Amino acid sequence: MKAQLLVHALTRQIICTATGRGAIHDFMLFKQSRTYVHPETQIKADAGYQGIQQGHALTQTPKKASKHHPLTPAERAANRRLACERLPVEHVIRFIKIFRILKGTYRHRRRRFQLRLTLLCALYNHTQALPK
Repeated sequence: MKAQLLVHALTRQIICTATGRGAIHDFMLFKQSRTYVHPETQIKADAGYQGIQQGHALTQTPKKASKHHPLTPAERAANRRLACERLPVEHVIRFIKIFRILKGTYRHRRRRFQLRLTLLCALYNHTQALPK
């Protein structure tokens, strides 16, 4: 099972989830989920979302190197800055992986995967809302 999380970078709240069956590309799952993102919202995605710029103008994805076109030092620095800005989002994903629902093979009923993922995301959002 494949899952996608949309996370608000400042509040670290999980806004939306989408799931797909089997091995599916991240960008294909985004298109199939028909997740609406406001045109003025800035998206900072990982390298799996290459090509999302055609549908959403305010998107930042890391540059990819190829065999004949290695990254310049400026592109490497831009990728590092983007990775540092995405770090809070990766921490949220790490928290969800602690419950082993996104890590490894999901061995339970496939129909309940979306429900269980949504419940874990709600649990995470609730724990983040509690005062420390």
